[in-house]
Amino acid sequence: MKKITFLTLILICVNCGLCQAKDLKLSMLPRYFPDKLTAMITPLAAYLSKEVGVPVTPILTENFAAYETKIMKGDIAIGYQNPLVYVNVSGRHEVLATAVKGAGGDRFRGVVITRPDSGISRLMALKGKKVMIVSKTSAGGFLSQKLALKENGLDVERDCIVSVAADNRQENVIISVSIGDVDAGFIRESALHKADDYIMPGSVKVVEETAWLPNWALSVNKSMPQQQKDAIQGALLKLESDSTVLKAMNLKSFIAASDSDYDVIRSLIEDI
Repeated sequence: MKKITFLTLILICVNCGLCQAKDLKLSMLPRYFPDKLTAMITPLAAYLSKEVGVPVTPILTENFAAYETKIMKGDIAIGYQNPLVYVNVSGRHEVLATAVKGAGGDRFRGVVITRPDSGISRLMALKGKKVMIVSKTSAGGFLSQKLALKENGLDVERDCIVSVAADNRQENVIISVSIGDVDAGFIRESALHKADDYIMPGSVKVVEETAWLPNWALSVNKSMPQQQKDAIQGALLKLESDSTVLKAMNLKSFIAASDSDYDVIRSLIEDI
């Protein structure tokens, strides 16, 4: 009887250990090809596994919609996504940290581009013009510009003739502006030279930089134990700029963030 009791206790301990060791799924919004995504998040998964004491497994999703679906179903415990997608999934996830990258730091913005001979030199001149955007759900290729125009008294969808780029690609906006298919285009600032190999030099100019938006969010499932949340956030905030984790993600650092930091995005998408 004592042997049976002892074995039972061992099994209970083993099972408890297995429960504690249950892995956490980490994923990134599939903005890039699978090979690049894997290379970007695998070092982070390994680092968090060590720091949090629980296996963190990187997984990929097929597209943006699948990514959001998996988060809402609870299949992704730790997510890294653009501000718009974070807002979309914030009913299930909470942000712990914001990415810091490039000149903008924890923010990024869009630009309005046009041809040098268009006669457009300020945002107010866009009224009645043909404007191409990346998509209505693009932060740097629509929302940033929408906010800037709103602050100048323009409603881009009411006051401009809006079209959407083929395949929602920044390059297609730049090319369309360059060849004169549209009067102006909305792209994220960092994409300005993305189509240089396909356009005539000097055929595109920046009219104006537009509104700053909060950068990408690292978020976790709201049901995660607070101790794990704190451990993940602490691990992110202490990363050094020369770490393999940040280099793989092309970031400078992470800073602490709260859900309210993304309210500006919510206000912009209410009428989309």
